[in-house]
Amino acid sequence: MKIGVISDTHGYIDRVALAMEKFFADADFILHAGDVLYHGPNNPNYKGDDYNPKALANLINASKVPFVIARGNGDSEVDQLVLKVPIQAPYAYAFAGGKRIVVNHGHFIPTDADKDATAAALHADIFITGHIHTTVLERRGQTVFLNPGTASPYLSNRPDKKTGVALITDDKIQIFDLDGGDVLMSLDL
Repeated sequence: MKIGVISDTHGYIDRVALAMEKFFADADFILHAGDVLYHGPNNPNYKGDDYNPKALANLINASKVPFVIARGNGDSEVDQLVLKVPIQAPYAYAFAGGKRIVVNHGHFIPTDADKDATAAALHADIFITGHIHTTVLERRGQTVFLNPGTASPYLSNRPDKKTGVALITDDKIQIFDLDGGDVLMSLDL
């Protein structure tokens, strides 16, 4: 089993293309924790030449590796018109390697206590969120909580501004720096 995990791409095509090339080319599928195409009208962080939501939609639509997408607060019905992949709300579910995986953007369940309760109610083995643009990887109780961070260096809330993508395999979860490829966080399953 090899599952790619990405979040908060906000229309930055080059970042998603890089993740697909470096980490997800041979994945079984890619889980996206939301905020796929659009940046949001009030977001002051839009920068860079690679902001191209239409091209990103085309990349996702043409991907040989299937995407499973949870709706983020920046995803809209208009975005769904250009994506062939359904944006699922409020949760996207996957079952792989004997694990129940639940994906939610995280903007409606902001605290760890809220996430713990939701993960328990849904019997999640792995609970994936995005939204905060920083990396999280920890086990609380019977659930592993994963936030890959953002793929965009313009949006990263990590102190070092590194960007993150994650891989879930049969025996571990790792979050990688998208640019350098360094392992930022790792947890054995």
